[in-house]
Amino acid sequence: MKPALQLRQSQQLLLTPQLQQAIKLLQLSTLEINQEASRLLDENPLLERIDDNANQTYSGSSDAQAPAQENSESASASESPAQDSQPEWGEANFSHSGNASPDDEDDGYQEVASERPNLREHLLWQLNMCLLDARDKKIISLLIDALDENAYLSQPLEEIVEIFPAELDITLDDLETALVQLQHLDAPGIGARDLRECLSLQLQAIPEDVPGRDMALRIVGEHLDLLAARDFSRLKRVLRCDDDALRTAQDLIVHLQPKPGMAFEHRAADYVVPDVLVEKVGGIWKARLNPEAMPRLRINQVYANILQQRGDAGAQGMAIQLQEARWFIKNLQQRFETILRVAQAIAQRQRQFFEHGDIAMRPLVLREIAEQLELHESTISRVTTQKFMLTPRGIYEFKYFFGSGLATDAGGACSSTAIRALIKQMVSEEDTRQPLSDSRMSEILAQQGIIVARRTVAKYRESMNILPVNLRKSL
Repeated sequence: MKPALQLRQSQQLLLTPQLQQAIKLLQLSTLEINQEASRLLDENPLLERIDDNANQTYSGSSDAQAPAQENSESASASESPAQDSQPEWGEANFSHSGNASPDDEDDGYQEVASERPNLREHLLWQLNMCLLDARDKKIISLLIDALDENAYLSQPLEEIVEIFPAELDITLDDLETALVQLQHLDAPGIGARDLRECLSLQLQAIPEDVPGRDMALRIVGEHLDLLAARDFSRLKRVLRCDDDALRTAQDLIVHLQPKPGMAFEHRAADYVVPDVLVEKVGGIWKARLNPEAMPRLRINQVYANILQQRGDAGAQGMAIQLQEARWFIKNLQQRFETILRVAQAIAQRQRQFFEHGDIAMRPLVLREIAEQLELHESTISRVTTQKFMLTPRGIYEFKYFFGSGLATDAGGACSSTAIRALIKQMVSEEDTRQPLSDSRMSEILAQQGIIVARRTVAKYRESMNILPVNLRKSL
């Protein structure tokens, strides 16, 4: 074979660093976007955050929150028709803002919320208030350390006593006595070894003359499994009581706390900052960007001017940082514009939801929005993940408005969200003495022209954490 040279042309899609950054920013949540902006602000001196308190002239309507772009070399973002007012983007002249005096009383101190004690701290405080000798307090404190997060003593006393060093001379009887003292410290139910004991301790703390107390103790101690299975007929036979007496005892039990430790559990609240606000303007549902969700950045014009004046090889590093800052601002602008376009398309398609709620949700798939906006389906998927919309009905993730549809007798389709809403409505209105089975709910939906199989009803019911028919039955 004779060697030869050949020329061949081909097309290849390459992801430039700028395009890679644009894709990355699109899939980040609002919290992650702000974290990414903070990271770049720390690393890139050519990028700065626009100060809300700076002494600057603002352009546009009262909703606009970006300073006027005077003597700037970058262009502002193009306005979207779905947004009445939108902050300008790009580079702006650096302007110094006056800082408040350090002697200002308002800036000197911050209010600090007092921390609530946890379970262990609360029980140890209670223990110190008791008139017990030091040895008893020491043993009880050891049992407090053995409690789990629900305030249960899940480890047997026989195992706990083996852990203690022999020189402490702690016996099993000592632990049993200490456990009784622990269970009487505070919040009845703490220190129980199982659910039956936990509920019994709480019932024993109720005054003896409370109606239904004795029967509730008997149910918890001997027939808790029948109550959990809602087998009321058998309960009435073994207890030899009527409906009213059983109902009174049941009401006492259901108001007990099966996990006493939860009262001392402190969970940080999860806050969601919506990316888009949806409201009705002139009879039309419109979306607009939430200014609070957008990092407001610009090019530091002081450094940019110094870079232009130098123009030597030593400024090459700063020139790269300047380009990176411009890319980030541009990609950030493009991200929010894409989010706004998708939000507006969703608002148009699901306007009946905003008027009437879940029951009016229409079937919608990502492909429909992608075709309407002439974007790739993967782009819509990124936009609808961890992006939130504030509506008059609450805050929803973009993905909430997408769902498959089931056929109707009229030849149309009903969304799965609407079917879930119908099932939830039927359960809320049912007779709890004769709750609706999955088959019966399927028949009711069929009467409304919605063909749904029994197993599909069961799947939707379980997804909403609605109990099966036998566990929804009451007296």
